[in-house]
Parts: sequence; C-alpha cells; structure tokens
Amino acid sequence: MKKVGLIIIGDEILSGKRQDKHLSKFIELLSARGMQLAWAQYLGDDREHITAQLRQAFASGDVVISCGGIGATPDDHTRQAAAAALGRELALHPEAKTLIWERISQMAAEQGATLDPQHPDTLRRLEMGVFPQGAEIIPNPFNKIPGFSVGTVYFVPGFPVMAHPMMEWVLDQRHADLHRAASLQEKSLIVQGAMEASLTPLMEAVEAAFGGIKVFSLPSVDHPQWGRHIELGVKGEASQMDAAYAMLKAGVIDFGASISTELVR
Repeated sequence: MKKVGLIIIGDEILSGKRQDKHLSKFIELLSARGMQLAWAQYLGDDREHITAQLRQAFASGDVVISCGGIGATPDDHTRQAAAAALGRELALHPEAKTLIWERISQMAAEQGATLDPQHPDTLRRLEMGVFPQGAEIIPNPFNKIPGFSVGTVYFVPGFPVMAHPMMEWVLDQRHADLHRAASLQEKSLIVQGAMEASLTPLMEAVEAAFGGIKVFSLPSVDHPQWGRHIELGVKGEASQMDAAYAMLKAGVIDFGASISTELVR
C-alpha cells in the first residue's frame, strides 16, 4: 500500500498570517475513502528547501499532494523547484495554455475588454501553465487554471476553494485503487495508574501479534476530566481490531492499572 503525504507551502502559513485549511480537509477526504495520511510538511517560500523536499517526494514513490506556490509571482517557487528536483526544463504545457486562454477570454468578455495575446498581463497569466516537461495537468473546476503532476506527486494551488476539489479529483481519478471499502478503525482506553514506559512491552506485544495494527499512546498530565492519564489504543483494519483491542485491554488489567473510559472512533 502506497503512503500518502501532504506538503503545504507558503510563508503566510508559517508566519500565522493565514491559517492552514488543507491538513484537516485532506484527512477528511482520505478518511471518506478509507485512506490515511502518513506524513505532512509545512515549507516556507524558499526555493532551495522546496527543491530538496520535492526531490525526496519524487523518490519516495508516495502519493503526495503539494499545496501552494504554483502561481507566477516572485514568491511562487513550486513549479521551478519541481523542475529542479526532477532535473527537467520548464515548458508551457499546451493543454494548460488552452485552458488559461479560455479563462482570459472569459474574463475579457465579462469586462468588455479587448483580447491582446501579447499583453504583459496575458503573458504573465500564461506563465501559470509553465510546468516541468512531461507533466500532466490537474483540472481546476473553479477558474480553469490547472495544477500539474509528475508521477504520483501532485501540485495544486494554495486557495482552498480550488485545492480541495482538485485533491478529490486526484484521489478519485488517479488513485481509486487505493480506496478501501471500510475505513480504518480506532479503539482506545483511558488508563490511570501506569506509566508509558511500563506499558511499552504490552504495546510492542500487540503490534507483534497483529501486523495490520498500530498501537498509540497519548499521555496527559492535566486533563480537566481524567487528570494524569494515558490514552492507550489501537488503530487499523476492522478485521483485526477486536482481537487486538481485547489483548491490549487484558494487558492493562493484568498490569493492575485502572480503566476510566473506553473510546471508539
């Protein structure tokens, strides 16, 4: 099973000028398809750093969606960084050119303006269709200005109204084979009277017994309801969930810790 990753690019996210809306939405889209996010990265508008991270993404074989930085202003570096990471030249994609020209024509008609193919604004807009050679386009239902992909790395705009339907298109049109009929499940216990270190052998034993299950441990020292406690749980395929959870719960009881609450998600 391929891993799924998300890259979110933009100084405005790291500075706090804008709040990221991509991570939670992408997790929601994946969950609806029985998929799970394996990793996520936030990157600033630094071309060299973006290039290095994209080089890793291309080499990983993961399904990766990158949000932001594909415009044509000086602080947009993603298209150039992708080309550098791949060792390819940039070129105006013919289908992207057609779609962008359609958008320019639509805007001119709405404004009652005359079309000028050589106008500086027109040429700047066409730069948004300059992608690494060999790229394929990702349709943008909002304004026709496409994103692009190379292999299983996909590039969409930073605007959520554009990026989110484009994410859905990628998941449904390019990776329907990764959808699961049943979503991953999660069950956990609120454990009191035990330390993580003491429960680690139990966690390791559960993972060793069930290959499709991951055990997680989330300690808290000042919860308003449960005080100092550990949320100890298992997540994975439904077929193994009940047996893995039963083993985990029995191990906690055998250890002598108390269980305040049981949670199912």
